[in-house]
Amino acid sequence: MARKKVTIVGAGATGGAMAQRLIERDICDVVLQDDPQFAGTMHFGKALDEAQAASWEGFSHRISATDGWDDTANSDVVIVTAGAPRKPGMSREELLNGNAAIVRAKVSEAANASPNAVLVIFSNPMDAMCSVAMKASGFPRERVIGQGGALDSARYRHFVSDAVGVSPRDVHGYVIGGHTDTTMVPVVSQTRIGGVPLTDLLPADQVQALVARAMRGGAEIGELMKVSSAYYAPSAATIAMVEAVLMDQRRLIPCSVFHQGEYGIRDVFSGTVCQLGEGGIQRTFELPLTDDERQRVVAAAEATKELMKLITE
Repeated sequence: MARKKVTIVGAGATGGAMAQRLIERDICDVVLQDDPQFAGTMHFGKALDEAQAASWEGFSHRISATDGWDDTANSDVVIVTAGAPRKPGMSREELLNGNAAIVRAKVSEAANASPNAVLVIFSNPMDAMCSVAMKASGFPRERVIGQGGALDSARYRHFVSDAVGVSPRDVHGYVIGGHTDTTMVPVVSQTRIGGVPLTDLLPADQVQALVARAMRGGAEIGELMKVSSAYYAPSAATIAMVEAVLMDQRRLIPCSVFHQGEYGIRDVFSGTVCQLGEGGIQRTFELPLTDDERQRVVAAAEATKELMKLITE
């Protein structure tokens, strides 16, 4: 049986952490792809460094790096992390279009090399970049997946578990909608701890406080780290998605998907619960929402549509 392969586009802190988590699962070969103009030889160094961990970590799959695309050919999954941070004096539109150009170029090359791959988009603004990626690749919606809800849900579950005093593994709660600190929607009404509603265990003001903290989860870490942004939890969330696809686990994970009627939303990427397995998104699920939650989910999609209008070709 042919070995599975995953390409990670962008070898920064997050891309490097993803590569480490994935290769140490020993389920696929991993290729780090980056542009030497920006990365120098960093991706080659990270790949070699991690390869030298094999004898102790016990993996037998191969991790390598490349400046081009031939070595990425026939990847089963391509993770796109490439993008630039916002610089002083840069407008939101300039950042948006700069990253759109990077994603468009990278995805076009990746799709040519791996026409049957599943794309997992990490680049920000994530929901908008998913649309750019889908257009650039020509892939169907099942094979273009935005990573955002998985990370946001992980943060939410952490704060809930900490507040209630139980393992995060026993907290079942999802964050859907957009992947920004104003458009994400932690679905409190459906959050359960061992089957018990969260609202039965915590007072309303405490619930709202942890929801607010979850929505600022990335910003809080950025403020604490000062010179970097989060990469441990983002890499864990992304690789959980990738593993579900590679191993056909049929896991239910909140992801950004091109909506075609979910919550009455059409033709825009937004977050909902998806079944991930072979081929990418196998099914989508609509959570039963309160009126307020539903309004916020719809508003998140509308915000992304407005953002898309700022993207130029």
